[in-house]
Amino acid sequence: MERKKLLFIFNPFSGKGQIKNKLLEIVDQFVKSGFEVTIHPTQHPRDAIEVIAEYTEEYERIVCSGGDGTLDETVTGMMKREKKVPIGYIPTGSTNDFASSLNIPKSMEQAAKIAAEGVPFACDIGKFNNNYFVYIAAFGLFTDVSYATSQDLKNRIGHAAYILEGLRRLHTIQSYHLQITCEEQEIEDEFIYGMVTNSISTGGFKNITGKNVELDDGKFEITLIRMPKNPIELNEIIWSLTNLIDNTDCIYTFKAERLSVKSLGEIPWTLDGEYGGSHSEVIIQNKKQAIQIMIKPS
Repeated sequence: MERKKLLFIFNPFSGKGQIKNKLLEIVDQFVKSGFEVTIHPTQHPRDAIEVIAEYTEEYERIVCSGGDGTLDETVTGMMKREKKVPIGYIPTGSTNDFASSLNIPKSMEQAAKIAAEGVPFACDIGKFNNNYFVYIAAFGLFTDVSYATSQDLKNRIGHAAYILEGLRRLHTIQSYHLQITCEEQEIEDEFIYGMVTNSISTGGFKNITGKNVELDDGKFEITLIRMPKNPIELNEIIWSLTNLIDNTDCIYTFKAERLSVKSLGEIPWTLDGEYGGSHSEVIIQNKKQAIQIMIKPS
């Protein structure tokens, strides 16, 4: 009997590198599920993109393990391929926002079983100019925090690392004058933060991206925070974000399939928590149900 082929790509340094203790159990699960397994530990940034975009074997499943950055690389590599196959995900990062949105468990053995034997879910993927992202493209306050925060600090204090790093910088809030255009509206204003998301959880916080989030509806959830004009507005913004209630004119929230963002100068962006380059003009498009990710049978 010919076994199906599975390529397993993992980041050996993600989280606390704890995957090394579970590698045998994970591979054993794949074999028990009927796969012949090829293993590839990532060697450098963007390695997963290259491996997946360029493989010539006939794999029936690609499974990746690491944080959101590893998933982002895996999906980006798959988006570059003509023939796409389902992706399994074993989360081992410090936040794992997208795994949380898909209800993929933190237990590596359980996640491995879902990756091998679950059901494929066709989810939306974001296109950012010529790049891709899985669940978030963001700019402004806090966005450089996840890649400016050391891996060691992320490992030790997790979500709190992002917040502490961001709060340290409140006195240096920078605003950006932007012209934002989507299907139904055009907005021009001074913004300190913006995120285009396809996720229920961001930065480890659930429901911050809004209610009724669907990961396969072809639409992004967009949140834009205007530059506060005074301490009262700043307090309104903090209260709204803390309580997840949008009752301030300082925050725009809406859904869109496509977004154009123009600025006078270049703005640094983050894609899935990794640096996405600095741009003065970006086009963000929702590629509806572009990639299949393995989830628990409902």
